[in-house]
Amino acid sequence: MTLSSEITPSQRIHFIAIGGAAMHNLALVLHQKGILVTGSDDEIYEPAQSRLQQAGLLPDQMGWFPEKITPELDAVILGMHARADNPELLKAQELGIRVYSYPEFVYQQSLNKQRVVIAGSHGKTTTTAIILHVLKFFNRKFDYLVGARVAGFDTMVKLSDDAPVIVIEGDEYFSSPIDRQPKFLHYHPHITLISGIAWDHINVYPEFEEYVRQFELLAEDSPKGGMLIYDDTDDVISVICKKERPDVQPFGYGQHPHVIRDGLTYLLKPNGEEVPLKIFGGHNMKNLNGARIVLEKLGVEDFMFYEAIQSFTGAANRLERVGENEQTVIFRDFAHAPSKLEATSTAVKSQFPERKLVAVVELHTFSSLNKYFLPQYKGKFNTPDVAAVYYSPHTIEHKKLTPISPEDIIEAFGNPALKVFTDNQALKEFLLSQQWNESNLLLMSSGTFDGLNIPELVKEVLG
Repeated sequence: MTLSSEITPSQRIHFIAIGGAAMHNLALVLHQKGILVTGSDDEIYEPAQSRLQQAGLLPDQMGWFPEKITPELDAVILGMHARADNPELLKAQELGIRVYSYPEFVYQQSLNKQRVVIAGSHGKTTTTAIILHVLKFFNRKFDYLVGARVAGFDTMVKLSDDAPVIVIEGDEYFSSPIDRQPKFLHYHPHITLISGIAWDHINVYPEFEEYVRQFELLAEDSPKGGMLIYDDTDDVISVICKKERPDVQPFGYGQHPHVIRDGLTYLLKPNGEEVPLKIFGGHNMKNLNGARIVLEKLGVEDFMFYEAIQSFTGAANRLERVGENEQTVIFRDFAHAPSKLEATSTAVKSQFPERKLVAVVELHTFSSLNKYFLPQYKGKFNTPDVAAVYYSPHTIEHKKLTPISPEDIIEAFGNPALKVFTDNQALKEFLLSQQWNESNLLLMSSGTFDGLNIPELVKEVLG
């Protein structure tokens, strides 16, 4: 059964792996629209657990229960956390119930909308968040799907009946355990932005060429009259997007002109007027310039953009200030891939050139802990004055990867002064031993440094 593009309260939808970041947000949105939502998962963490519990959607028991899958269901939405042999999935397939990945479902609900997809190996969350912020600033009607919390938005997903446009952060990772197509290929966008390509997801795309091919397919999916917006300082994506396509308009961009003064960044308008920002970094000057072009195509003129961008504070865990005093600022960032590591540490050092920069990255993802991927980090973490890497040998064992040693990491990064830690308390002691006068701290990870109490660390560093 295919659901209509208009969700009706009479529908019943079950989520397999309801605790995922996008999954639980989608479940909350459908619940708010009056859909009868149920779900299962074998592990659910915060903030999903509290949010689902508050809405009455938290499963009574953790685990998979085929008896929850009944012929009365209109559809099942399958999350990446589940496996292809999940007993609930097998039961749904046996009963012939329509199984969607969440990108398939979002597309189905946005058939009658103008679809904008923001893709790329880096910057897509921030670029999407900027677009959402500006549209909301001017009270525009729009739907969205974004990969992180954004100030002023209660959920990471919105699906309505009357919004004429939907802005989607498009991921190149698998759509579901039974759909190995990149998520972004399900959306069929009218406007596509690709922020650049830097090899990631080595467990999915073991060869760089295979990874690049996914973005080629996305560009080829541009319809007649479509728009393809891209970072023209990225050689790989420029080759893809400059290829001639009938009736598709390409628009290249680079960093927006700006100046840095006294620890603050200002955009420069064409007339020389300065626009103060709450975000910074060369990569973010690209992100906001790409977002500006998308917004222009959606009817937001530049003078409006410059007014709205001044109040944008960033997406969660993207150069997020988690503590500061007169001598020190502490940032958290999601960076873990080589290109992100370089861009983020360079951004902080450029913003505060007179201060010492202490930077720590946790190698946490499959790619970053892969011994054969590690050489991609060579020369990417040389900007900090004090650079440290944290990783957990237990995580490597759990992911069934080839063991790596601190010496392997130092050699791969090409930085003999690099400090490497495998115990988070030893890392904490090292950080607390630093002199924090006129020094900043940058913590980069898509994980938690094995449960390190970051608020406590922040408090102790700031004294």
